[in-house]
Amino acid sequence: MYEASDIIHLAEQFVKEQLQHDSSGHDWWHAYRVKQTAAAIAKGEGADLQICILAALLHDVADPKLNSSKEEGLRKVENWLQVEGVPAEAKDHILEIIATMSYSGGNRPPIRTLEGRVVQDADRLDAIGAIGIGRAFAYGGSRGRLMYDPGESTREFQSEEEYRSHQGTTIHHFDEKLLKLKDLMNTESGRELAEQRHQFMLEFLDRFHKEWEGK
Repeated sequence: MYEASDIIHLAEQFVKEQLQHDSSGHDWWHAYRVKQTAAAIAKGEGADLQICILAALLHDVADPKLNSSKEEGLRKVENWLQVEGVPAEAKDHILEIIATMSYSGGNRPPIRTLEGRVVQDADRLDAIGAIGIGRAFAYGGSRGRLMYDPGESTREFQSEEEYRSHQGTTIHHFDEKLLKLKDLMNTESGRELAEQRHQFMLEFLDRFHKEWEGK
């Protein structure tokens, strides 16, 4: 039976079970940080707090990087929401947010609802700044990618398939995605936080390239 006071706690337990062994930067603590940020942004933007928190917690349970397909991941989340008795309207809204919030090479249309925009901002904020730098190298290492190759060039992607199949270095990923996120924020709160984190990444990259040349 669905009880609003209990569902967030149940979602946290479910996400911990699903993501506890991940080492690619999509673990429980990523979900926790996105939930915390989404809650803060939702309060400032007047969004539905519970929808934002549940979508933030559950979003990577459905991630195609952690499932055999995007469809399988979404079914996993949908089944959990149904078992826990989440009302159909809320369930459909949460699933819509999760299905449409990913970056996917930057080729997606704008997300439809305020709650979706809040959660998308929170997720993107966790991909930049100090945490984002750490996650970028964790993900690259988990996929066997080089840290950097000066002979490789930055790519622009024309489709989600091209983006997901690309095997570039972690440092090139900053130009290919992470440095673009600041200008893709949906909310004023997201833009303010992104500006600070973006600047930190620029300082890191400047230091990285200097040290690469032994300076």
